[in-house]
Amino acid sequence: MTQPSQQRNGDPEDKEFMTTLAKGLAVLGAFGKQRPTMTLSEAAQVADLSRATARRVLRTLTQLGYVEQDGRTFSLSPRILDLGFAYLSTQSWIDRAMPLMRELSERLGESCSAAILQGNDIVYVARVPARRIMSAALSVGSRLPALHTALGRIMFGYLDEAEIWRRLMSQRIEAYTPQTITDVQALFDRIRADRAQRFSIVDEELERGLRALAVPVLDRSGQVIGAINLSTHSTRTTRNEMREQFLPELNRIAEQISSMTV
Repeated sequence: MTQPSQQRNGDPEDKEFMTTLAKGLAVLGAFGKQRPTMTLSEAAQVADLSRATARRVLRTLTQLGYVEQDGRTFSLSPRILDLGFAYLSTQSWIDRAMPLMRELSERLGESCSAAILQGNDIVYVARVPARRIMSAALSVGSRLPALHTALGRIMFGYLDEAEIWRRLMSQRIEAYTPQTITDVQALFDRIRADRAQRFSIVDEELERGLRALAVPVLDRSGQVIGAINLSTHSTRTTRNEMREQFLPELNRIAEQISSMTV
């Protein structure tokens, strides 16, 4: 996924900004599910670079082992996982959450996930899928639009109001199902209401039949560091059952995780 040009180019007034590093990261970010392989020309176009710059970047990344070349095409190598796992290894709460999430998922028979907020997306950092597979094959590293997921909405609620509005206005809000909330004011009100009640339920807004409940994970100072959820099919569990049965269980796990943070 490509990064916004503002992020790639950085602040022109910042004398310490490394343009070359930014270009390299732009090329790495250009690879993804929709573009697992790219030619030099494709990488240059997607990352908004000249062919000469894209060639130097790809050559460097190949020599470092993060990219592999097969004829005219390039792809990410397994070594790129080192960067992602380096981040996960610094987040001790994720390791502590996994056994708790696994026990809860097995006991309730539903998928349990943890995510962090990155811009306007959520990024999954832990996931225990139920044996009943939903249509989306989610895994660690998967990204979804934060506004239309319970995980994202509950974390959005911990931003200040001005930042919530800035992010709402910075993106195109599209309808994924007939239930998707697309009105900006309605989304803002829902985010603030979820923050007040300290949980979020998103009901078939991202995918038909998918109903999810999420609660925040806070550090000891009360700052949100992530969120955990339980997801189910709408024909299997009602919203009231989620509040009565799932919510106490998720809150129990979130409190245990919070008590173990530094």
